[in-house]
Amino acid sequence: MRLIIALILPWLTFFTIGRPIAGVICLLLQITLIGWLPATIWAVYALSQYKTDKKIEKALGQRA
Repeated sequence: MRLIIALILPWLTFFTIGRPIAGVICLLLQITLIGWLPATIWAVYALSQYKTDKKIEKALGQRA
């Protein structure tokens, strides 16, 4: 679901993963027509990093 949000409304993705300042910056970038593609790429990348961080936390939590 977050991937769809990242493709349609990239700035909203940052708010769902707890990065509101990046969300505002992404919104400003997305406002420009040229900035839409970089904003989308940035949101998808940030979402993949968020998922990786959660997997690492889960793996380390199970070891302890």
